[in-house]
Amino acid sequence: MTSDITLLLHQLSAGDAAARDRLYTALYPELKRLARSHLAGHAPMTLEPAALIHEVWLKSAGQEAALHRGQFFAHASKVMRSVIVDHLRERHADKRGGGAQVTLSTTALEQLVPPDVLKLDDVLQTLARADERAHRVVEMRFFGGLEMEEIAQALDVSLPTVKRDWRKARAFLFDALT
Repeated sequence: MTSDITLLLHQLSAGDAAARDRLYTALYPELKRLARSHLAGHAPMTLEPAALIHEVWLKSAGQEAALHRGQFFAHASKVMRSVIVDHLRERHADKRGGGAQVTLSTTALEQLVPPDVLKLDDVLQTLARADERAHRVVEMRFFGGLEMEEIAQALDVSLPTVKRDWRKARAFLFDALT
C-alpha cells in the first residue's frame, strides 16, 4: 500500500490526471483513520471525519504531486489539526459563550495529561519558532501517526536525529503543558 501511494503520487507529478482519483481512493481509508484519531476524545464536535478529509483534499490540490507518502500524511495531519483548532476557536469564542474545555488524547504522548487543544496549538507554535524540525517531527509522529523511519525519510535526516528531536520535543511539550 505504501509503495502504491508513492507510485500514484509520482504518476500525478508526471501529469497523469487520472492518478488523482486513484490516489483519493487509495488514501481515503488511511485519511479516515487519521481524521478519527484527530477527533477522538473531543467534546461533542460538529466536525465529522469526512469533513476533515475533504478539507485536506481541497487544501492539498496541486501540492500532493511534490510529496511522497510520509510527507503527504504529515501535511494531511497538519491541515486536520489546523481545521480542528480553527473550528474550536470559532465555536468557543467569548462572544458565543465559549470557555468549554476540549481535550486531545493519543497514545503517542501517554506521559502528558490530555491538554486543551488551543493551549497545545499555542505550545506547538512556540516549539516551531524554537526548533522547526522538532516541531515537524511532532506533527508527523503525534498527529500524522508516522513511524520514526518514515519521518527520517520525509525530513531527509538520520533515524538517530529524528529520535533525538522527538525526545527534545516531548520534553519541551511536557514542560510547557504541565
